[in-house]
Amino acid sequence: MSIVKVCCVGVSVDGFSAGPRQSLENPLGVGGPALMGWAFPTRTMQQKVFGAAGGETGIDDDFAARGFANTGAWILGRNMFGPVRGPWPDDSWRGWWGDNPPYHVPAFVLTHHPRASIEMAGGTSFHFVTDGIHAALERARAAAGTRDVRIGGGVATIRQYLQAGLVDEVHLALAPALLGSGESLLGGIDLTALGYECTEHAGTPSAMHVVLSRRAAASGAPPPSGG
Repeated sequence: MSIVKVCCVGVSVDGFSAGPRQSLENPLGVGGPALMGWAFPTRTMQQKVFGAAGGETGIDDDFAARGFANTGAWILGRNMFGPVRGPWPDDSWRGWWGDNPPYHVPAFVLTHHPRASIEMAGGTSFHFVTDGIHAALERARAAAGTRDVRIGGGVATIRQYLQAGLVDEVHLALAPALLGSGESLLGGIDLTALGYECTEHAGTPSAMHVVLSRRAAASGAPPPSGG
């Protein structure tokens, strides 16, 4: 059965999943790379994101690999696609990742500004959705078929889908780092009221991995008001 999932999201000890002052030079915000220190060395990330051979195996890599497994479509906030703000000045920006992005399936980018779809190498295609999170999810589900839809971030996008009760499973990687400021992932969100429970956890020297699953009884119900 296909699900909507959030995977491999780094969270600081003080609750931030992106540092402040995101920019072209600091796509994860100042201090943000510390949240993904568990992921960068893994074999999965080295191969799929950096196009390199080798990489570490073990629990961290298992969780990184699970994020890509059975994924048939992605949903990205505009910041996850690039640092460009406002109307698209031209079509020159084609993502952070070069000509062959790591997705290899359709990716739907939330934006307020229309733009034509982009076909990239390796099977990735970017489609720009201007009519909200539900429309993006409908299109992503159609593209994914029997496979999963992964909400790839950033923080604001994940929060919107959580608060709308549209995410079945969440994997968080709690990093031994403090950011002090940035974008809070779960602040003000009552996960218990939304039906989530901790169903798995595993620790490594680099992160505490926690999987939250939404109870079946809650998955078909609308989210509580004010959640």
